[in-house]
Amino acid sequence: MSKQILKAEVASLGGLQLKCSARGFEFLIDEPENVGGSNEAMNPLEALLCSLGACKMMVVRFFYQAKHINLKSMRVEILGEIDSDRLKGKPDVKVGFSKIITNYYIEADNSEEEIAELVAFVERTCPVKDTIVNAPEMELHINP
Repeated sequence: MSKQILKAEVASLGGLQLKCSARGFEFLIDEPENVGGSNEAMNPLEALLCSLGACKMMVVRFFYQAKHINLKSMRVEILGEIDSDRLKGKPDVKVGFSKIITNYYIEADNSEEEIAELVAFVERTCPVKDTIVNAPEMELHINP
């Protein structure tokens, strides 16, 4: 088994705005104005949904030809259901998403069965989905 460590860093830019960095690339995270942000970027939960959708799209892009899919176009819509009452202090309410829904929109010269097989493959092999469904061991270090 060959293990690899991926590294990401998040730094505060003031207010609720954050700079996320990995491998020399950056993007911003923010919150909507109604919760104290400046609404200049997506929030962390939206970024998670985007990461999940992007990962599913990448799996398709890597494997559609090997699966003999004549792909013309594709997009993935990810919906996350969350109860915002928990963030408002209501006890006994799940903090994170209670449901995540993926809607695939695939245009291809293939049968419905072939497209369904491709989607099933994506759902089995998407690393971000696997990370969400089968939570990794979490370790915490507090550094000076």
